[in-house]
Amino acid sequence: MTFKTEHYVINIGPQHPSTHGVFRLRLTLDGEVIVDVEPIFGYLHRGMEKLAEGRNYTKNIPLTDRLDYLASMINNQGYCMAVEDLLKIEVPERAQYIRVIMAELQRIGAHLAGIGFFLNDIGAFMTPLLYMFREREKIVELFDMVCGQRLNYNYMRFGGVAMDLPDEFLPALKKLLNELPGFINEYDQLITTNEIVLVRSKGVGILPREMAVNTSAAGPVLRGSGVKWDLRKNRPYSIYDRFEFDIPVGEHGDTYDRYLVRMEEMRQSVRILKQAAAQIPEGEYMGKVSKLIRPPAGETYTAVEGAKGELGFYIIADGSENPYRWHVRAPSLINLTALREMLIGWKVADLMAIFGSIDIVMGEVDR
Repeated sequence: MTFKTEHYVINIGPQHPSTHGVFRLRLTLDGEVIVDVEPIFGYLHRGMEKLAEGRNYTKNIPLTDRLDYLASMINNQGYCMAVEDLLKIEVPERAQYIRVIMAELQRIGAHLAGIGFFLNDIGAFMTPLLYMFREREKIVELFDMVCGQRLNYNYMRFGGVAMDLPDEFLPALKKLLNELPGFINEYDQLITTNEIVLVRSKGVGILPREMAVNTSAAGPVLRGSGVKWDLRKNRPYSIYDRFEFDIPVGEHGDTYDRYLVRMEEMRQSVRILKQAAAQIPEGEYMGKVSKLIRPPAGETYTAVEGAKGELGFYIIADGSENPYRWHVRAPSLINLTALREMLIGWKVADLMAIFGSIDIVMGEVDR
């Protein structure tokens, strides 16, 4: 016997614990099967890109902290590099090493949060998340040591960083780097072969390689689909060409592969950090930069490899103290482009696993 059913529409979000902020999904369902999806953003109304045009270049550094607020150090780095390109500023070598150390610590911290919240989304209530926040807390303590902040750091400056590393920083960093591989292996044993994780993520929410490229996906979402693309390797910036590390990629482009890529990227970040901590030279932490930042008329697009993918800043300068235009290529927004195609055909129960595997922060989606 066949039953005639009618499609019906439900809303998930914008106030929902697993929508990672004010994100709304309007689902058309046939029973529990998703037949259509309309993602709806726009609840934050931050207007950050317009606000930046009314502030001078230096005062816009704190705005970058509020983009992906789980990766503020990398946001600082990308924006400062864009303005440095306009000003043709040379950054001292010690400052370059400090920036790389901060960026890679931030990448590990962001992936710890991303994996922890993803597991929470699929029902592993709190345990893996709290394990991962244990190590994230140690990274936050290092950030607190250098700039006095634990979330929005506002640490980097045009030409370098705001303050040099305190004497106790490198010993604390090296101690953490000796501990992290063991902790990452602990997460691996807890999660990677867990039968519930395998059933909820393996073969679920496949993003084919071609679609990942065509939708401009970036970061672990792109690499999970088998595309070996990482700006630190493919278009090296700062001093990344001095370090040995690998680019992990997935095979199937499913939810499980995106998890595996983030797990392996933490190991690669530890490799980079160990090399940077061993190589960091003495010297200036700040280059010679005028207190009045007024780039000549021109434009730039400068991108770094953020925790969630390519984070780019497009700036048009008109010779004044404020940018004429200020635009952010935010990976969280771009990675949502393929969400509809990833969800159609799956059940409502699979939705949060697939959505969580993209790892978005709404601060850089609705900016």
